[in-house]
Amino acid sequence: MTAITHIGLSVPDIEAAIKWYGEVLGFKLIAGPYTFVSELEKEHNMTNDLLGKNIKKMRNAHLVSQNQVGLELFEFQEPKMEERRKQDYQGYFHICLIADDLEKLADKIANSGGEKRSEIWNTWKGKPYYLVYCEDPFGNIIELYSHSTETMYANKE
Repeated sequence: MTAITHIGLSVPDIEAAIKWYGEVLGFKLIAGPYTFVSELEKEHNMTNDLLGKNIKKMRNAHLVSQNQVGLELFEFQEPKMEERRKQDYQGYFHICLIADDLEKLADKIANSGGEKRSEIWNTWKGKPYYLVYCEDPFGNIIELYSHSTETMYANKE
């Protein structure tokens, strides 16, 4: 079995995203933000190797959740990231977090510039397993679970 160490997420404003993910969802900044400028690189580099030579300037930062799963934020500055449309479901679709109080956190997200995208749904009749879809202020979908994925689905009939 493998384990998730982090999720990479692109945002249009890294400072605003660091602040929002920290204040609203409790993520802690552990590294960065760092700035990458391709013209300052003197040799072959990891950023251009992974993303291509067209990436000229970007910033990234590492945050960590309460259970040590990381969130790596990317702000692509040159070329500038295109605005995400709600209908775009290609590639990264959502991140799912466990919430101590699902309804309270969904309201906090909505009241802090984000959005509550769905009703709260019970995933297993007769069990206290719930989920709700929200959205951060940058257009990324955040699903909230009342329990872990394993608890909610592994023993489902």
